[in-house]
Amino acid sequence: MDTSTRAAKIPSFQQTEINWDNLDKTKLYVVGAGMFSGVTVALYPVSVVKTRMQVASGEAMKRNAMATFKNILKVDGVPGLYRGFVTVITGAVPTRIIFLTALETTKAASLKLVEPFKLSEPVQAAIANGLGGLSASTFSQAVFVPIDVVSQKLMVGGYSGHAKYKGGIDVARNIIKTDGVRGLYRGFGLSVMTYAPSSAVWWASYGSSQRIIWSALDHLNDKGDAPSQLKIAGVQATGGIIAGAVTSFVTTPIDTIKTRLQVMDNQNKPKASEVVKILIAEDGWKGLYRGLGPRFFSSSAWGTSMIVCYEYLKRLCAKVEEV
Repeated sequence: MDTSTRAAKIPSFQQTEINWDNLDKTKLYVVGAGMFSGVTVALYPVSVVKTRMQVASGEAMKRNAMATFKNILKVDGVPGLYRGFVTVITGAVPTRIIFLTALETTKAASLKLVEPFKLSEPVQAAIANGLGGLSASTFSQAVFVPIDVVSQKLMVGGYSGHAKYKGGIDVARNIIKTDGVRGLYRGFGLSVMTYAPSSAVWWASYGSSQRIIWSALDHLNDKGDAPSQLKIAGVQATGGIIAGAVTSFVTTPIDTIKTRLQVMDNQNKPKASEVVKILIAEDGWKGLYRGLGPRFFSSSAWGTSMIVCYEYLKRLCAKVEEV
């Protein structure tokens, strides 16, 4: 049996996937830290715009994403688009290590568990990837939430009546002084409710859509040739866009409520239900979807960039099989 015949019998997704056991973990963490830091630099301003829109009050509520972006540049210049960035990038490395480890180990274990049920490939991928995303997000929240609370306060400092701080340490010191360490975990429950399901939906959507796309392409590939690097990146990017669209629509309301709670002064501690009432009173039900545009763009752009980089990173860090 020649190589082309063997390739024809192996689905494309199996030719492109690299299992956790076949990765050089040290190389993955070191190279990955640099790669994801670069993506964060490029997309961070979108997060700042989204956060500003979610906490806006008065006249600022009428601004769309572009108007909010221009206002930040007018008032604070380019540095205003990177408020809280140092705090975020500092916490990104340990958060990513926890996330990727939990993601891949859970995916591998889940695939073994669902294998006996003889489900279709897209369904198996959705379950395994979804459980992986859920597990990864849940474990990483312990590091991510304090970073998120501090960075959110820096993003909105001096905006719509919010206090202005000198930096991340100043924010953390102020929170601990007035509300104890638990103040750094304000919105923890909502963060888990936002990011864990969000991560599960994103990875489930990505895993299943990628299988469906590969299946369609395999039907068109009569020769059974191995997919090119360009085709692999294209399929992964398309899967990332689909996952971003689904996730942003499902989770934006919870994200808006969470952001409101995290940036409020320590003296004002409304319940999540009260925040919902305020948003609806201010802007109707669409108030729950404030920042949907930037969130969709951020989710799609970040997710697509992240997954293409991550899948490429896995190929770079794959162990060389000895002949």
